[in-house]
Amino acid sequence: MNHMARYAATETGLARVLSRRIDRWGQKQVAEFGEDNADLPNLIRRAKAEIPGILARLKELGILNDDAFVASRAKRLTRAGKSRRATLAHLAAKGIASPDLSDDPQRELAAACAYLRRRRAGPFGDTPTEKILAAMARGGFSQSTARHAMSLERKEAEQLIKSLDSPPT
Repeated sequence: MNHMARYAATETGLARVLSRRIDRWGQKQVAEFGEDNADLPNLIRRAKAEIPGILARLKELGILNDDAFVASRAKRLTRAGKSRRATLAHLAAKGIASPDLSDDPQRELAAACAYLRRRRAGPFGDTPTEKILAAMARGGFSQSTARHAMSLERKEAEQLIKSLDSPPT
């Protein structure tokens, strides 16, 4: 519960955290009491077997919600200038296999503008075009989206970035 109070977590992520916590507890027991406790591996196995039940109970109570995590994290990453591909990769690393993210070209363009503002490039600065296009490609933006964002006027780019604060349509 302490972990959930401090951090947003997915079901897979929380399972990893609990498993590591049990492993650390077992190591602490060995360090403190030595390896004399023959029942310790059994206790660790039983504790890890309880993890799915704990996760089910947290989901039932509404404390653990992968869909809410996906919506929140995707919105935050898009506002930070991350592409849809980068967001999908981030969510996959968090244990979300196939998130339901809309493929909205306008939001992708707005995310590209946020990226350019953060890097002080395109309409927001004077970073060399080829250098920033390469960085945007590595960040998961398509070449057409990157070039379109680079060609926008500053005012138009700012409007797109502001649109990220409104809910997706």
